Amino acid sequence: MYANAKLVKFIGVAALCCISTLACATPDIQHWQSASGAKVLFVENHDLPMLDVAVTLQAGSSFDAPEKSGVAGLTHQLLDSGAGGLSEDQISRGMADIGAQFGGDFNQDSASVSLRTLSSAAQRDKALDIMARVLQHPEFPEAILAREKVRLIAALKEAETMPESIAEKAFQKAVYGTHPYALLGTGEVGTVGNITVQDLRDFYHTHYQAGHAVVAIMGDATRAEAETIARQLTAQLPKSPAPSALPKAVMKIAASELRIQHPASQSHILIGAPGVARGDPDYFPLFVGNYILGGGGFESRLMNEVREKRGLAYSVYSYFMPLKQPGPFQIGLQTKKDQADEALKLVRKTLANFIAKGPTEQELLAAKQNIIGGFPLRIDSNRKILGYLSVIGFYDLPLTYLDDFTRNVDKVTVAQIRDAFARHIDPQAMATVIVGAPEEKAAK
Repeated sequence: MYANAKLVKFIGVAALCCISTLACATPDIQHWQSASGAKVLFVENHDLPMLDVAVTLQAGSSFDAPEKSGVAGLTHQLLDSGAGGLSEDQISRGMADIGAQFGGDFNQDSASVSLRTLSSAAQRDKALDIMARVLQHPEFPEAILAREKVRLIAALKEAETMPESIAEKAFQKAVYGTHPYALLGTGEVGTVGNITVQDLRDFYHTHYQAGHAVVAIMGDATRAEAETIARQLTAQLPKSPAPSALPKAVMKIAASELRIQHPASQSHILIGAPGVARGDPDYFPLFVGNYILGGGGFESRLMNEVREKRGLAYSVYSYFMPLKQPGPFQIGLQTKKDQADEALKLVRKTLANFIAKGPTEQELLAAKQNIIGGFPLRIDSNRKILGYLSVIGFYDLPLTYLDDFTRNVDKVTVAQIRDAFARHIDPQAMATVIVGAPEEKAAK
């Protein structure tokens, strides 16, 4: 038995080393600073006649004023509602006519605009012209703002009846209190109605700045063409003074538990605290450790304890969301109301045991094999690589981040996971929100 165990361990380690070698075929990232001051990251790839471009700016929801929560989100949403002499319909039709796709992303830290287009000159040039107008000359028409405010307020009112939305909103406030990370990207019913076109214009000129822009370019273009694209998209962005820095997020919070009545058949439970910032030296031990704890699906400890052994929930998960400042660590599940307290007690026990003892060597080896083996799927499309370029540029991560990813995962030890979790997560200082709590214990 002992000899067999040694052989199994040897085979596992050998397989991990082979996977590590295979998974390191990462893209060559070129980088420079455009004359506008924008940071540019570019990967040249001529395998497909496609070009993906994204521009990311420091314009997320955390830059909202509490009394005007929703301005950042509406500014981002309405960029293509009319720009540079083109109407909303002209922008939409112009992109559709050439088969190009507009997209974007928005979170607490950033707002981005992305483009996917064919790389032939006719389609590419028209798509980039529209994107340049949208980014640099948005008009924020009064009538469209009024229309979108009506839609948004209706959606917010509907969200106030949905247990998952109620839980998420309460959770953010419980974890971050008065810190801007507690603000909802969508705003509040009571704040959205007061937002004006001037608010959007002021936010745009303060936060959509060339000097803080990150341009990611991926696909069928030469270096010279990429330089031209970066200039075209950022040369006329505002050049305002840098916005004020956000206050520091509190790393340790007081334990709290909020029980909210709701007629839903199940209890929606969220548990968490501020977790980790981008670039933190503990990121990889936390990332690998969380895969074992609750991020690895059916292979995770929480899933095994809560679902497989006891059938208390269909799904239970945990994750870290790294941001400029420590983003949230969250555990979430849904369970029958009469099982809510039992499930909550089990989740807390599982978390406390994991933090105290860390994973087993067997769990760690399995996690590494899965993460490293799945790494090629993280960079198997131009769009996924574009996303990594934006993250690397925006958060000032090393340009070798993708090259180093599998090696950093492979280096993680049980002791590092235990130490990192002990530094970042205190099971006695967590915020807990239960929407649809057992009625006899619910808050009045």
